[in-house]
Amino acid sequence: MKRALLVGMDSYHNFRPLAGCCNDVKAIAPLLRRNEDENRNFYCETRTSDLSFITRDALLRDLERLFAPATDMALLYFAGHGQPVPNDVVLCTADGTTTSPGVSLSMVLSMVEQSPVPEVIVLLDCCFSGAAGGVPQLGSSAATIRSGLSIITAARADQMAVEAAGRGLFATYLEDALRGGAADLLGKVTVAGVYAYLSDMFGPWDQRPTFKANIDRPHELRQTSPDFTPKQLRALVTLFPTPTYELPLGPSYEPDVEPHNQRHEEDFGILQAARAVKLVEPVGELHMYYAAINSKACRLTKIGQHYWQLVENDRL
Repeated sequence: MKRALLVGMDSYHNFRPLAGCCNDVKAIAPLLRRNEDENRNFYCETRTSDLSFITRDALLRDLERLFAPATDMALLYFAGHGQPVPNDVVLCTADGTTTSPGVSLSMVLSMVEQSPVPEVIVLLDCCFSGAAGGVPQLGSSAATIRSGLSIITAARADQMAVEAAGRGLFATYLEDALRGGAADLLGKVTVAGVYAYLSDMFGPWDQRPTFKANIDRPHELRQTSPDFTPKQLRALVTLFPTPTYELPLGPSYEPDVEPHNQRHEEDFGILQAARAVKLVEPVGELHMYYAAINSKACRLTKIGQHYWQLVENDRL
């Protein structure tokens, strides 16, 4: 079971209003709530300033519930003002003031450290969120980060997080990543994959997302439709006895050639699908069709060899 708390803060008593945070939460929550096949993913609770007055005390209560026992993963997404303070960043709440803006990240991380939840993900979509790197719990040594914790921030400590057309730019790209832009071959969207996607979407002159983690396996955020299924991978591996094997082809693999060889045609369908996702490549020809017609061969690419090893070692 997985929990997620998504907070969008556009309205404040003492800070200028924002325009996209509530919209960002409303766009991202459905993607975390359900995988693409509609199976349950995170049990989400949302807090947006257009529906409720989110005070510091209210946010702390929600965080206590988020990090309580009886869940395998907890995710916090915060979109709103971030207030930099020495060696910290404060997540501003509706009742925040200049002297007490809201809940500091160091306080959030203290709650995480005391939590029994094994896997925790923090996504900070606010200005100066990269100041998280100066929080004592996030010192230069990775060992100081609690095991199982991943943090992605929208910008460096000295940068603003941009809004445009009623949405945060970071959240818009995060939404695209969750929809499948950051998915791997099997459709898995992980924290590391999301960060790689976000990093690519922002240029050197733009706000720069940051990533810090102490994990022993990628945290999976969502499952999308795979480009190549595990069943197809296992079928592909049966065609290649070793990862460097070159599979001989011939005209019988091409379905337009008579007499038909049903087995070869079925195998060629798998090979063509594998070629489309860069798992297989023809040898001596540019296209699989000509490799078959001209009795050449095909082989696994480097990424194809990687997945061959995963299947062979029963890791899928």
